[in-house]
Amino acid sequence: MARPHIVIVGAGFAGFHAARRLSRTARGRADITLVNPTDYFLYLPLLPEVAGGVLDPRHVAVPLAGALPGVRLVLGEVTDLDVDGRRIGYDDPTGGHGTLRYDRLVLAAGSVNKLLPIPGVTDHAHGFRGIPEALHLRDHLIRQLELADAADDPAERAARCTFVVVGAGYTGTEVVAQGQLFTRELARRHPRLAGVPIRWLLLDTADHVLPGMQARLSATAERVLRERDVEVNLGVSVREATATGVELTDGRQVPTHSLIWCVGVRPDPLAEATGLPLDHGRLVVDEYLAVPGHPEILACGDAAAVPDPQHPGRATPMTAQHAVRQGKLAADNIAAGYGTGRRRPYRHRDLGFVVDLGGWQAAAAPLHVPLAGPLARAVTRGYHLVALPAGRARVAADWLLTAFGSRPAVGLGLVPGTAVPLETAAPETVHH
Repeated sequence: MARPHIVIVGAGFAGFHAARRLSRTARGRADITLVNPTDYFLYLPLLPEVAGGVLDPRHVAVPLAGALPGVRLVLGEVTDLDVDGRRIGYDDPTGGHGTLRYDRLVLAAGSVNKLLPIPGVTDHAHGFRGIPEALHLRDHLIRQLELADAADDPAERAARCTFVVVGAGYTGTEVVAQGQLFTRELARRHPRLAGVPIRWLLLDTADHVLPGMQARLSATAERVLRERDVEVNLGVSVREATATGVELTDGRQVPTHSLIWCVGVRPDPLAEATGLPLDHGRLVVDEYLAVPGHPEILACGDAAAVPDPQHPGRATPMTAQHAVRQGKLAADNIAAGYGTGRRRPYRHRDLGFVVDLGGWQAAAAPLHVPLAGPLARAVTRGYHLVALPAGRARVAADWLLTAFGSRPAVGLGLVPGTAVPLETAAPETVHH
């Protein structure tokens, strides 16, 4: 009898952990194939430190071939799903098209940058969802200060030294924290910028930083940012963006060449392309992560509207914690269908959040115990080291080198702006 073929789409938090769990539970009794545009799992929470010059990007990218023994990797972007024929179609990196048949399918395509209908944003904003975008942003920050140093016009110099981040959630808060420290250090290497303010503006329509998180966590993050002279603008967003500035919803004009878009995420467009039922763009699943009417298809992570047992009638938030747990549960429930273990509904316990603010500052609430300062920093870094599937020593070494040295300040220009458009369904890849 032929072994069952399990296909997993996506190697984000949900897909990676589903594949890793299945590689251990299947023990050669099933063929497992993982389809993903890249050959690595990205540990996304550390991406702001890549943009801030703290971490080497390779150290937050876990090679799939080494981390998932027994799992076949197919490089490609899934484009279509034939539910009746139990096949998926994908485009490979060479421009070819392939198909894969499955007995069980796990849809864990994840999410992409969330867009809003604001004039000029898709043309002039920098996204922040993958390594190419982080590398481009890092080079962009370096280049702006170099251009400011070379400029003779005070107005141009001021605009080059002004950076606007939209979105005061988890990602935006960490990006502005790391970016402010990085550009402050860079400015010291340019004597002509002495006395020129390095402005960072953080915008959000919410009434506090880190909306949806504990009030003390939000207050700590906002206090740290304001103490570093970050201009926190709440209840404010962008009305229009141009190549030389932004107009805010309160009427202010801010000359800048740096608009960084961290508004949030939306489900990967693949969810809609499947033709399966959706809930606000996310695939409808039951408490066992199965698509109703198609028990052979499971969905998890950001692209799935998994019922939240703690909030009946709502789906779980799009967070890494949920994605990891759902990926593992999807693997366990598939294994149960083949006689290993038993099928279980999704349950979770909130472990709290950690927000790295750079330097010796962080805000953390492990098990809902609010912490701030160096202690929170230690908890935050400890959490990330435990959560990293591989490369812990390299990340720790980067942290140590930065703590007692400086951040590398060479702009390699390997990822031009045209290669990382904001409006893309694949922020993890470089576009040509």
